[in-house]
Amino acid sequence: MNTTPAKTFLVCHGAWSAGWAWKKMHPLMQAAGHRLVTPCYTGLGERAHLAHPAITLDTHIEDVLNVIKYEDLRDIVLIGHSYGGMVATGVADRARDKVRQLIYVDAFVPQDGQSLLDLNEAARARMEELAKAGDGWRVPPNPTPPDTSPADLEWLNARRVDMPIKCFETQLKLQGGPLTLPRSYIYATRITPADTFGPFARMTKGDPAWSYYEIDASHSPNVTAPEALMALLQKIAA
Repeated sequence: MNTTPAKTFLVCHGAWSAGWAWKKMHPLMQAAGHRLVTPCYTGLGERAHLAHPAITLDTHIEDVLNVIKYEDLRDIVLIGHSYGGMVATGVADRARDKVRQLIYVDAFVPQDGQSLLDLNEAARARMEELAKAGDGWRVPPNPTPPDTSPADLEWLNARRVDMPIKCFETQLKLQGGPLTLPRSYIYATRITPADTFGPFARMTKGDPAWSYYEIDASHSPNVTAPEALMALLQKIAA
């Protein structure tokens, strides 16, 4: 029997993806008595038809803030996955009275004034080249991890869409100073050679202001290891 009080989990999803990628987590959250809210950013998922060159990180922060406002969410456990760490940091900054804790899942952790490409300088030239080679303002999806099942690959590839590069170039502006709410980092240990999230794992593991966890999964445990991710989220939120 579940003894954890019901929580509201709100997801800031990764790049090229959208709320749909958290499909496997909904029944697990429901069974545990929690609410999982998985909105899609402008230009992605079922809002892909709204894509345009002027979309930035701030657009996506605003998307999630409006979900909080219109759904009247409070005491939120905010999750930022991958690029969603950029979004979640901005959301936590601007909705300080609504967000109870922040969980980064293999995600970027920006400081004030940093963009995703500032945090991932190694990818900058490649991203810019890919955007130029396409329509000039969007980047096609990164490859999925090798342990993704064929069925999941088919599901993902049919739904992932190109990402406005401005989202990666926008520098996050914190409006209320450094974040002071409880923060946790989940590092997915089945890494690629680039190990993009290793620096954030090392930074948070050594910082007493953070709780640090690892998961034996590749970069999107919401797809490849939903039960393990659920157990960890329950543990952290409790």
